[in-house]
Amino acid sequence: MTALQSEIEERLAAAEPDVELLLAEVLGGRTLRVFIDHPDGVTLALCERVTELLSDKRERYALEVSSPGSERPLTKPTHFRRFVGRRARVRTVHPRSIERAENAESARSFTGELVGATDSEITLAADGGVIAIPYSEIRRSNLVEE
Repeated sequence: MTALQSEIEERLAAAEPDVELLLAEVLGGRTLRVFIDHPDGVTLALCERVTELLSDKRERYALEVSSPGSERPLTKPTHFRRFVGRRARVRTVHPRSIERAENAESARSFTGELVGATDSEITLAADGGVIAIPYSEIRRSNLVEE
């Protein structure tokens, strides 16, 4: 987790304890995109409150606050555990091998059913095989519409 994401998470926990920060990322050095969730759903009013909480960030970034949508980002072990059984796309920091019937193949992006999630890694049933990926190797991950 980045320092910026940790700062935003702490701020939200103090002011909006029911809001879960899913992802805070800087795009192109100019845009801060923040994905949030709430047990009752994400409304425009909630996005406006979070935008106001982060108003100081608008001095440096264009700020986007939104709901996760159908391709929700997965960033924490609790997210992965909650969505076991769903399809996900996982992009890794380094190429990883997946054993296929004919040979081994290396890639950085895997799409398949999330079949397990522990405190240290996820297990994905990707095309042609099952792969375990430690959280430290996940660069980005999100649900995929079925």
